[in-house]
Amino acid sequence: MRLTFSGVVLRFFFALVLVLCTYNPSGYSYFHWVSENFALTPYVVLAGLVLLIGWGFYLKATFNSLGLIGVLASIAVLSCFLWLAVSWGWLSLSNVSAVAWAVELLLALLLTVGMCWSFFTRRASGQLDVDEIEDN
Repeated sequence: MRLTFSGVVLRFFFALVLVLCTYNPSGYSYFHWVSENFALTPYVVLAGLVLLIGWGFYLKATFNSLGLIGVLASIAVLSCFLWLAVSWGWLSLSNVSAVAWAVELLLALLLTVGMCWSFFTRRASGQLDVDEIEDN
């Protein structure tokens, strides 16, 4: 199985959709939907379950491929990019909405790296990541 550019873009797109549907500063997200007029309806529960499954899928793949140390190192690198954007004046910390958008973009990028990392390491080293070992 090969990882293509379109495969990476597709993984990033779905990660971004997951992150933005969960919360975003625009006010149109699951968080806002539930917090502004909380009513336990089948729509709210179904949407929450779909988001929970999506997060579970992405987080499991990310932690399986990167591990805890890799996730922490990736967060540190992405945080430095955010810091760099602030130090260059591209992003102002006083603009909370812009910072939130940037953090969400970086979170989607982290999830994408987690989904693609096993492909990169297999290509570079020839080693596979496996979740389970079959006992015969």
